[in-house]
Amino acid sequence: MKLIGSYTSPYVRKISVMLLEKGLPFDFINDVPHEPGCKITQFNPLGKVPALVTDDGEVFYDSPIIVQYIELMNVAPTFLPWQPLEALRVKQIEALADGVTDAAVALVLENRREADKRNEAWVLRQREKLLRGLDALEKHAENRTLLNSDQLNVADIATACSLGYINFRRIAPGWCVERPALIKLVERLFLRESFARTTPPGSGNAGLATKKV
Repeated sequence: MKLIGSYTSPYVRKISVMLLEKGLPFDFINDVPHEPGCKITQFNPLGKVPALVTDDGEVFYDSPIIVQYIELMNVAPTFLPWQPLEALRVKQIEALADGVTDAAVALVLENRREADKRNEAWVLRQREKLLRGLDALEKHAENRTLLNSDQLNVADIATACSLGYINFRRIAPGWCVERPALIKLVERLFLRESFARTTPPGSGNAGLATKKV
C-alpha cells in the first residue's frame, strides 16, 4: 500500500498510526497540497490528503473512508466495534475530533494571512468551535466508554492526533486547562511507538523516519 500525505497533517497521522498499530506495511509518499509539484490531485480530485493506494491500485481518500477500508481488511487489532450502532457512536466521536482539527487548520491558514486581511469574525467562530469541541471530547474522555477506555479505538487516535496538531501549531496553548481527562489520554497515547514515529518534524521527533514503514 501507499499512503500519500504530508508529515504534518493530523488526518494523515491518524491513518499512519492505524497502519503502524496493525503492523501493515506501507510506503509513505510525502506530498504537501498547494506546493509546487504536488501530485495529490492525481489521487484525490479535491486535492486533499490523505489518499491510500491499495496493492491492487484502488484509491481511497478522506480519512474516515480510509479508516473504514483498513478495518474491512480484518487485521487485528480492531479500532471499531463489531456491533454497528456501537461503531457508529465511536465514529461520531472520531468526527467530533476531526471537526476540532478542521477548526484548528482553519485558524492556522487564517493566521498565515497578513494581519490587516484576516477575518476576525471567522477566527472567533473557529476558535469557539474548537473550544466547544474540546469540551465535548473532555466529557467523553471522562466517561471512559467510547473514548479513553482500556480498548484503543479510532476515536482515541483521532483525538490524540487533533491535540497533537493543536500543540504543534500552538493554536490554543491553554487547551489543557480544566481538561484533565484529555491530558491523560494524550500522555498515555504519545508513549506508544506508533505516535512517536509519526510526530511532526520540528516537534522534538523526526516523524516517520523512513519512507518504508
